[in-house]
Amino acid sequence: MPQITLYHNLGCAKSREALAWLEHAGIVPVGRLYIKSPPAEAELKHPLAMLGMTAHEPLRTSEPAYRELHRANPALSEAQLIKAMVEDPRLIQRPIAVCGKHAVVGRPPEAILELLS
Repeated sequence: MPQITLYHNLGCAKSREALAWLEHAGIVPVGRLYIKSPPAEAELKHPLAMLGMTAHEPLRTSEPAYRELHRANPALSEAQLIKAMVEDPRLIQRPIAVCGKHAVVGRPPEAILELLS
């Protein structure tokens, strides 16, 4: 079975659903509760590179912190956005699953199963 790391928040319904999809497939992922233990900047850059996303794409635009801190400002650099996600991990879209050299955002949660094919 492949080793999957799931960056998630158990307080999030989509994260719990993704975890359930993996467990139903017989996979117990390595859980990374990033709200309680935020990733370092370098750790956050790794899944972003695998996702092929800019730092703006996985931002949770529905979070009050996104609006309050003007994260939609197109003048913000990649480094500034990554720093913002490290400082306030609620801004990171969840769940994100990483397996080997591949990653996927679990929106919808069953998208996590793409890593198994």
